[in-house]
Amino acid sequence: MNELTKKTYETWKSAKLKDENLIAELAAIENDEDAINDRFYKELAFGTGGLRGVLGVGSNRMNIYTVGKASRGLANYINSISKTPKIAISYDSRHNSELFAKWAAGIFAGAGIKVYIWKELMPTPALSFAVRELGCDGGIMVTASHNPAKYNGYKVYGADGCQIANEAADRILDEINSVDTFSDYKIVDFKEGLETGIIEYISENTFNEFIDAVSTQTFIGDDVNKDVKIAYTPLYGTGLRCVTTCLKKNGFTNIEVVKEQATPNGDFPTCPYPNPEIRQALEVGLKVAKDVGADILIATDPDCDRVGIAVKQGDDFRLFSGNEVGVLLTDFIAKRKIAMGIMPKKPVLVKTIVTTDLAKRVADDYGIETRDVLTGFKYIGDQIAGLEKDSEVDRYLLGFEESYGYLSGSYVRDKDAVNGSYLIAQMFAYYKAEGKSLLEVLEGLYKKYGYYLNTLYSFEFEGESGMNKMNEIMDSFRNNTPSEIAGVKVLEVRDYETSTQTTLKTGAKEEIKLPKSNVIKYMLEGNSSAVLRPSGTEPKLKLYLAITGENESSARELESKIADELKKHLA
Repeated sequence: MNELTKKTYETWKSAKLKDENLIAELAAIENDEDAINDRFYKELAFGTGGLRGVLGVGSNRMNIYTVGKASRGLANYINSISKTPKIAISYDSRHNSELFAKWAAGIFAGAGIKVYIWKELMPTPALSFAVRELGCDGGIMVTASHNPAKYNGYKVYGADGCQIANEAADRILDEINSVDTFSDYKIVDFKEGLETGIIEYISENTFNEFIDAVSTQTFIGDDVNKDVKIAYTPLYGTGLRCVTTCLKKNGFTNIEVVKEQATPNGDFPTCPYPNPEIRQALEVGLKVAKDVGADILIATDPDCDRVGIAVKQGDDFRLFSGNEVGVLLTDFIAKRKIAMGIMPKKPVLVKTIVTTDLAKRVADDYGIETRDVLTGFKYIGDQIAGLEKDSEVDRYLLGFEESYGYLSGSYVRDKDAVNGSYLIAQMFAYYKAEGKSLLEVLEGLYKKYGYYLNTLYSFEFEGESGMNKMNEIMDSFRNNTPSEIAGVKVLEVRDYETSTQTTLKTGAKEEIKLPKSNVIKYMLEGNSSAVLRPSGTEPKLKLYLAITGENESSARELESKIADELKKHLA
């Protein structure tokens, strides 16, 4: 271990830690150099996604001290931009989420910042809504989204209800770096803060206003039968109250909640990886759906910003990808807005650069402008903000990303699984009334536009050595552009780190007018592509493949060849 790591470790050893679990863990690793190095070789990275990491002791772990340091730095930043500072806080069902939320509240209150905090665990979109509704200067959501139980995180939001932009993140990081982890800054006791009024619970009125805002995204009438059987699971997270309240308020009362996964539980006992993209996480819900005769299962992740679905197919259920649901929603919302006479002039669809281009094909047919942005829903939020600034927010139709995030309204600035669940329920009921399943509708789109196959591969690189390996891999691809991949010509390379788009045949270069990001995208012959991107929140390198074919069989065959070729360089 290097000297800096050793010094950090010794500082933590000599500190008077207040958490007994942290004290016990520190003692347990005393003679384990690898364990010490992993916990202390760096500080938990703070960026536009805030913090995210494994729970435990050390500068590279989520604990009250790393949360405290981040909160004090954020407090300093907020005080520098506001004379009457206010912040909103929410948290999910993960281990220590409530502890971290209330610890942060005490730090903000100690810095003279008015704190509004949800009285019970609430979804990420409810936090975004509260920031905007209560006129706050920022907000935090304590969550690690869909990660395994050993993780927790700390998302930071700006006054617009959107996750912070790069410039704000840099300024907050400067403030965080100026704070000593164990400095004796003022922390207001949570109960005392409630008594004095510096900390205040967010009211039931705000909850109702959030549900009302989601309910404005209604695209079917009372002529559509809403008494359709829906199975729903919150995967032990925050979605239960908001999703069921919204659905029932809007006529969807025939809901079978998956009781085994209804009570918040940070261990996620029946779904170790609580991600609605993964069938294993949905197995309990699928059994319930079969038992009660539901044709659809809706599942939201722990902080209820992502939503996945499984649709009955014969005697089993088929999981839909985020891309497939997004394309279906694009088509459904456009179709219904036209039928209802509420389609705006110059409508806009926003998606990320790793999201299926089939959405653009559908949008083009409806005369909808498609805007591609970097990965991360904050960039979709930025597009909404830009439209709002120009008094054209009504042009915004839908924003979505392949990782199961959707938003059809402008009332929040992050993906909203409450909104997504409501949209999916409407779409499901609408097509059921027409005698169609969602699978039949999707197959119709594939028949019309060709088959679009989108796949994602993740490669884990834990610890300091893993981070170095990831950087080496990205540098290798960046400096050695292949002319072909598995026999398929590379037509163009887009390097979002250098903001350069290069046509390989001519060498011509164009500027990419998006914020810099460590992403490389290869445009392949035949309307296919491959994208490499290190995760912003996990120690993973992600490979996104988008393959177009005449049918599913040909697309999968080509995808397999390209994936196998690229995997050789990513192990």
